[in-house]
Amino acid sequence: MMSAGDELQLTIDEYRSTLNEVVQSHNRNEDLRWELVKSKLCGTSGWTTEGAEEITRLVREYGGFILRNAFAIANVLNIEDGELGY
Repeated sequence: MMSAGDELQLTIDEYRSTLNEVVQSHNRNEDLRWELVKSKLCGTSGWTTEGAEEITRLVREYGGFILRNAFAIANVLNIEDGELGY
């Protein structure tokens, strides 16, 4: 069985590959191209339009600090799919 840390690293690696074009084209002086992020998530990672919209909203609003903590708590409580069913 894979550890939560290993699963997280695999997921990070997957999204790093999927979103490489977005990262490479992003100029720190410009807004991130969220429509391209959502398009990549839907086209490459199998997200629905609604799911991609929601996950990018969470990233924009909460950022890595809160989401890392949310992941840790969900992992400890063994909550894989939340009440919304994503």
